Amino acid sequence: MKVRDIMTARVVSCGRKCTISEVAAMMRDEQVGSVLVVADDGALLGMCTDRQITHTVVADGQDPVVVTVDEVMFTDFVPLEPEMDLLVAVRLQRELAMRRLPVVQDGRPVGIVSVSDIAVFVKECIDCVLVEGEVRVLRRGAVE
Repeated sequence: MKVRDIMTARVVSCGRKCTISEVAAMMRDEQVGSVLVVADDGALLGMCTDRQITHTVVADGQDPVVVTVDEVMFTDFVPLEPEMDLLVAVRLQRELAMRRLPVVQDGRPVGIVSVSDIAVFVKECIDCVLVEGEVRVLRRGAVE
């Protein structure tokens, strides 16, 4: 299984000079918890999360209308690649303790993998195992 199989392909992004207020409005309107920050050529520069806005802007009393995303964005993360093995990506996400990681191809964001994407995938795996178990029990009962 590859990262591309579970990633959310819809990317919400902004330029580095967007204000935190603008980014927060994007998050609200797009119903996402993070916005990827991109250069003029579309290359990934960083990421801004709802938690980061709360902890580094609001909690510190900074003005979200003045502070720009390039002042607070995360840059210390490892982007995933669409063809990366999913287990490697999950381990990386856990090691970095990040709820969301961007998926990048040729330096440009093509998706994002969140903890919820992984949870949905794991639930589907468990459902498949349970269904297979039920089928085996039914088959065994039909043979007896």
